[in-house]
Amino acid sequence: MNKPNLNTQSVLSMKGEGYYSQKTVGAKNAIDKMEVLIEEAFKNIPKVDILRIADFGSADGGTSQEMWFNIIEKIKKSGDNREIEMLYTDLASNDFSVLFRMMQGMQGNDNFAYQNKFENVFVHGCGTGFHKQLMSNNSLSLGFSATAMHYVSERPCLINNHVHMVGSNEEEKKQFKNQALKDWETILLNRSNELVPGGRFICINFGIDEKGRYLGNTGGHNMFNNFTKHWKNLEQKGIITNEEFVNATFTQHYRTVEEFRKPFDDTNSEISKSGLILKKCETMFTDCPFKVHYNKNKSTMSSREYAETLIPTMRSWSETVFKTALEKRNPNEINQIVDQFYNSYLEEIAENPTGAKGSFSFDRGLIVFPKKLVLVAEPMANSSRFVLPTKIDPSSNNF
Repeated sequence: MNKPNLNTQSVLSMKGEGYYSQKTVGAKNAIDKMEVLIEEAFKNIPKVDILRIADFGSADGGTSQEMWFNIIEKIKKSGDNREIEMLYTDLASNDFSVLFRMMQGMQGNDNFAYQNKFENVFVHGCGTGFHKQLMSNNSLSLGFSATAMHYVSERPCLINNHVHMVGSNEEEKKQFKNQALKDWETILLNRSNELVPGGRFICINFGIDEKGRYLGNTGGHNMFNNFTKHWKNLEQKGIITNEEFVNATFTQHYRTVEEFRKPFDDTNSEISKSGLILKKCETMFTDCPFKVHYNKNKSTMSSREYAETLIPTMRSWSETVFKTALEKRNPNEINQIVDQFYNSYLEEIAENPTGAKGSFSFDRGLIVFPKKLVLVAEPMANSSRFVLPTKIDPSSNNF
């Protein structure tokens, strides 16, 4: 078997041409919940000449666009007329053309095209993954990332009998866990370098909560088990090879709360020495909007209509995994096989939308955490209470 390309930078991208933000309503709902937190963070970020913001792993920018519009509008209405630089980062394969068109009102909802609405707001794109440092030292006021940093920099191994680490064997799971810990430390150190003293980094991400729940596993069928089942069915029918089955290994690791906390709990770690402290890490659910809509409209919405709304949101972020596994084939054949794969899953949902044990796998959709990633805190005036995520100069005693 030829060794596949395991590097995430080379093989991953979200579905382009605006498809991602159109179909991932659940991700947008999770991001919108962060507006209050980000607004509070800006109240405590030290004043610098230029306010620099980065949205790491932004895809086409559509899921966070409304939130950033609201934040920038509030900043401007407060009388703060500083220049604002918005940096959107993702892999080189990302469809940045859609992102730039959205911010200029040429695509999507032009009501939130903040680049046209406000003066002195500048939008930039960076086609490099967030596992690397993307800005100069001490230049970033606020970093933000949503539903992105569960991607590891590379697949440490291929998973033989499943498509995702949640269904891998113990040795495979261990390798993904070690890779994810290494990557998380690298991500944090790079953000520490980028942040100005007193800057903030807020991260909401997929993970495994205290009850063992994760995206696609919140009751009823398990989404990744179903991915595996329908992909394996194609192998059993002779449509794909075993090599192609195995190559569809997601470059993801869902961290537990303990795994998120680990670099911060060790006071002698490079993370702690860099001036970062985790103040709060918590889990929360964001309901799957498609499931909610279906439950409210069962009298008028068929199970097939529900399936036809649900599959595209899965496809928006998972399709490239299966297409990359088939990369030795011609494009038409790849598209036909991938369509057949998702159509078989669609038929299953249409036939049994609630699942054998109650809710379908996407019920209550996104598990988001940490809700607050606090990077060293500073005291409020006349108070010993700590405020939002902060980076300080580790050589300073001024907390």
